[in-house]
Amino acid sequence: MDELKPPQRLLLGPGPCNVPYRVLRAMSTPLVGHLDPLFMKMMDEVCQMLRQVFKTENQMTFPVSGTGSAGMEATFVNLLEPGDTAVVCLNGVFGTRMADVAERCGAKVIKVEAEWGQPLDQGKIIETLKAHPEAKLCAIVYAETSTGILQPIQEIGEYLKDKDTLFLVDAVTALAGVKLELDAWGIDACYSGTQKCLAVPPGLAPVSFGPKAIEVLKNRKTKVQSWYLDLTMLMKYWGSERLYHHTAPITMIYGLREGLRIILEEGLDERIARHAAAAGHLAKGLTEMGFGFWAAEGYRLPPLTSAIPPQGWDVEGIRKKLLADYDIEVGGGLGPAAGKIWRIGLMGENACVQKVAVLLRALQDFA
Repeated sequence: MDELKPPQRLLLGPGPCNVPYRVLRAMSTPLVGHLDPLFMKMMDEVCQMLRQVFKTENQMTFPVSGTGSAGMEATFVNLLEPGDTAVVCLNGVFGTRMADVAERCGAKVIKVEAEWGQPLDQGKIIETLKAHPEAKLCAIVYAETSTGILQPIQEIGEYLKDKDTLFLVDAVTALAGVKLELDAWGIDACYSGTQKCLAVPPGLAPVSFGPKAIEVLKNRKTKVQSWYLDLTMLMKYWGSERLYHHTAPITMIYGLREGLRIILEEGLDERIARHAAAAGHLAKGLTEMGFGFWAAEGYRLPPLTSAIPPQGWDVEGIRKKLLADYDIEVGGGLGPAAGKIWRIGLMGENACVQKVAVLLRALQDFA
């Protein structure tokens, strides 16, 4: 076998994004054991920084060992039991996955739907919740990566603050890229992934469980269906007891710790503003070239632009040429948008006008 020498790609797809050198350097440092006192201290530091980025005081805020999908499963399997009712909102791939996971937990799923590329009506969701007060939780994707929609959610959180129903939010492409405030917005459980706006390699899923969610967990009548994702045991490892559960991915924790340090050094508000500015620069350049946009105006997600190439362009052919000839990755469409749109990610280090300029210059060759 030859030495591995991957090319230097500009990763402007829906994730992963390019990773800062500081993160890669941290991940190349020597291992310690997952029960080493130094590592235990590092675990506390990571959890504290995650609380700052999630804007929460939730003590049960930590990275699940697995990708964002593991974070999704962790929230659902811990909070739902067979026979529960779940209101699940879907207007894209990841809302559909939420509904699938909830059904696999044995829950009765009440779906609130909107056309892909359009936001969900918060009023309609609240009316559905009023009609189903027995619902254990209401789940929604805040940043729908498949469509580029940034979904308004604050009215739902406000409505549920004094209700028994939990508010569960997918923030995989939102965390550290757009405004997100768990405590102020009444979010009871939330999950994300490291490979998006946190700008860390894929492999960890930051999650946060609030007091209402922990109370539901404590009052379960059945065991959590997943041993690996069982929060009743994970709390004993990530909490003060430090009881062994599984071998934590130490190197990934190194990387996440450094990625969070970079975010807090920059400033969360400044980072969010940078993502918005880069998305605005991209939208201007694409519009001048004749591109359209799939996500509804006013609801576009800054870290992920769903762009419709000009008429006559070979949508998939040009996307492949960008990768093969220019080392630039952009994502293709999913579901009804397959072969029709590009999903252009501006996340982490890539959320800057310089990276946007590289892409726009390459696209000029096809205009």
